[in-house]
Amino acid sequence: MLVAGFPAGSFAANCYIVAPAAGEECVIIDPGQDAEDGIEEILREHRLKPVAVLLTHGHLDHVWSVAPVCGAKDVPAYIHPGDRELLTDPAKGLSLSAGQQLFGGLRLSEPDDVRELADGAALELAGLSFTVDHAPGHTPGSVTFRTPRTERLPDVMFSGDLLFAGSIGRTDLPGGSYEEILASLSRVCLTLPDDTAVLPGHGEQTTIGRERATNPFLTGLRPGESPSLKGTSAPADGPNKGF
Repeated sequence: MLVAGFPAGSFAANCYIVAPAAGEECVIIDPGQDAEDGIEEILREHRLKPVAVLLTHGHLDHVWSVAPVCGAKDVPAYIHPGDRELLTDPAKGLSLSAGQQLFGGLRLSEPDDVRELADGAALELAGLSFTVDHAPGHTPGSVTFRTPRTERLPDVMFSGDLLFAGSIGRTDLPGGSYEEILASLSRVCLTLPDDTAVLPGHGEQTTIGRERATNPFLTGLRPGESPSLKGTSAPADGPNKGF
């Protein structure tokens, strides 16, 4: 499997391009601010043809370029219905004071073809298989995309802003919930093998084993169990440089 990525725009949200190999079809994950040039460079370098855009959630730093990318490539966008409204009204995902405008009143448009994701859905795209896990907490419609292990590769999870190296997604924006994100981490992340590669929405790559052992926000969580919030406090922001 070929995975290429780069931090897009001023928010440094990771945009990923995933394909079986060079010269094949591919999917684009989270095309954020000013992502078009970086995407085009990777597509040319590896001779790739996009067939879909996958969105881990609807925050602006991850969806900024989705409409122009989908329109230019004539491909569908996939997003969970819990975040679909953020495609056209990104301010709903932010805490803005009365009368405050977002980037001069920025409004986005939906791609022509939007397809909604469901928990447990199996996507077969570009010769690859992705399992969708609904993982609310950062936003109501946050999801992860997971590719199955093979003889040569472990599981790979594109975690969006659910799990980072050393931290987790913030929960202080509209639709966020610390209780829900802990439940998502327990159910979606900690049930995976330790060698699962985690490609997050911001920052460096990590593994489930590394985060299980060292991430302070996972302390006391048990795989698949509803967490107790006694004695815990929500993270302010962690390494997330966007939203």
